[in-house]
Amino acid sequence: MENFKKYIPWTIRIVIAVLFLISAAAKMYPSPYFAISTFEVKQLYPLGFSPEVAVYFSRTLIGIEFALGLLILQPHYLKRFVTPATILMLVVFIIHLTIDTIVHGNSGSCGCFGSLLPMTPVEAIIKNIVAVILLVWLYKLLPAGSDKNNFWILTTVTLAAILGVFMSAPIQPAQHEPATVDAAETIPAGNSEFSTIATEDSTNTTLPAVKIPTTETEPATETKPAADEPAHVKSVYSQYFANADKGKKIIGLFAPGCEHCMDTAKQLTEMKAKNKDFPELEIIFMDEEAEKIPDFFKFAGAQYPYKVIDIITFWKVLGNANDTPGVVYLWNGNKIKEWDGINERKFVASQLMSVYKKSYSQVKK
Repeated sequence: MENFKKYIPWTIRIVIAVLFLISAAAKMYPSPYFAISTFEVKQLYPLGFSPEVAVYFSRTLIGIEFALGLLILQPHYLKRFVTPATILMLVVFIIHLTIDTIVHGNSGSCGCFGSLLPMTPVEAIIKNIVAVILLVWLYKLLPAGSDKNNFWILTTVTLAAILGVFMSAPIQPAQHEPATVDAAETIPAGNSEFSTIATEDSTNTTLPAVKIPTTETEPATETKPAADEPAHVKSVYSQYFANADKGKKIIGLFAPGCEHCMDTAKQLTEMKAKNKDFPELEIIFMDEEAEKIPDFFKFAGAQYPYKVIDIITFWKVLGNANDTPGVVYLWNGNKIKEWDGINERKFVASQLMSVYKKSYSQVKK
């Protein structure tokens, strides 16, 4: 029995250390800047943090989580400072999550483990309460006067952890303009079986052309606007595409490496191939794994006009509470229908097919 009690404190310390280290590492998955920026937009902005403060708070918080995960395993000020500080941090998380659950309900991910291990607020509250109980138990098991007293160990580990997070995800200046200016150009197909769509970016480098089957179409002719349509308004997408608010448009909000985004783009390509009157598709890419854009278009089966914007701006355009893939059906700048994520609001091709074929008076019903 004595041997069992002897190992209890170390068991608790290891469990808490693993919990904090995984929590901190998960907030930097799959890549530090992307994960931290997403954490800021989805978790900190709704709490009232300004973008200027959020970039520092997020990195400092993750650094402290790393530090506590390491410090719980060492003997310096373990009972007097490290254990109480760890309990305090968890209590703050519990209070925040409880308020959030009361106000918004037990929906969505709390962000505790980033996108690595999605967890609802209630699940996170239970996890934190269990951790607090273990730490209180640990505090009682640690004998008085057992602490070693080298405070420099605490400060060095904490500062090194915070600095490491800042170095892994350097703060980037806010972008006020689109990261790239891309235009699509269709080369006449003539009598060939395929047409080629090439896209050039602002650096004048041409992406590989993708060949897709085409059907013969009549030359474009100017027609008068139909009377049964919404009034023209200016949408947020017009800052990225000059013609976004003219007529019917489909705006795709995608991450280049997202499999669900690629599947959605492929569905849209198939719809466009089958319907001559299908609205023009324009894509806004998140600036994460942008090197995968050529592969994205190859999988989709066609290449479209696109812009690449920084991660934080992308989330603002998509909607802080929304997720990729995002699809928006615009008509004269009016948002008629939108889809996002992979759950109940996910893109459904038949829904888009139904709504874009309706007149505006039918849509309003």
